[in-house]
Amino acid sequence: MTIAITGASGALGQLALAALKARAPQADVVALVRDPAKINGTPARAFDYTKPATLAPALQGVDMLVLISSNDFNDRAGQHRAVIDAARSAGVKRIIYTSVLKGDASPMILAQDHIATEAALKASGIPATILRNGWYTENYTGSLKASVEHGALIGASGTGLIASAARADYAEAIAVTALDDAHAGKVYELAGDIPHSMADFAAEVSKQTGKAIPYNNLPKDTYAGILQSFGLPEAFAAVLADSDDTASRGSLLDESRTLSKLIGRPTTPIADTIKAAL
Repeated sequence: MTIAITGASGALGQLALAALKARAPQADVVALVRDPAKINGTPARAFDYTKPATLAPALQGVDMLVLISSNDFNDRAGQHRAVIDAARSAGVKRIIYTSVLKGDASPMILAQDHIATEAALKASGIPATILRNGWYTENYTGSLKASVEHGALIGASGTGLIASAARADYAEAIAVTALDDAHAGKVYELAGDIPHSMADFAAEVSKQTGKAIPYNNLPKDTYAGILQSFGLPEAFAAVLADSDDTASRGSLLDESRTLSKLIGRPTTPIADTIKAAL
């Protein structure tokens, strides 16, 4: 069985490749990337979501496709539909898709592209495994050093609980489901074992740095404006602020522990991801 992973040079894709190789060293794995030169140690094919005509040829001989959602918000759902159409044309037998926690029940603006993609997968007739990923803890640690330098974490999630997990935990779920066809047709809500508020997160940062680093909660529009001042495009800043705001009402909370059950171990504590980032 040939397994192909889109976005294989990205943060999640690289970890998924590593997880697959660790679990099944002899597996036939192909990396699908815009620039194959970025991949070492794995056969790679050129694959660009924005060039539909090139997709089906790159999927020839692929049995199982891991469709990691695009990080390009310019018609992301359209890009995903192009990949699904190409997969059907190439005879792909199953697709794993990295969706968003709660799927069509999510109130986040960010969820709309995922909802459309899930619908396209259903319409395609290709057996699919939907991994509805919660937040990556790295979404918060990516800018942690700057937050420590400025003496505060900011956001708009209030006291909402967020069940984040490390990106490697979600990558492990990709490997597990890719290697077993029993996961075909399944939808998994994936999140970290131990929910936390951003005040909890800030307390852990304070503990590890030995500095008082508070969490300053802001109105959604104020937070979006600050993100724009950091150089983020207005539309993307609005999406991030909306995600924080909906998290205050539980959009990023899931306590089923489905992720840890799926990968056979506890999810990575936020303390570990914070330590690595610092």
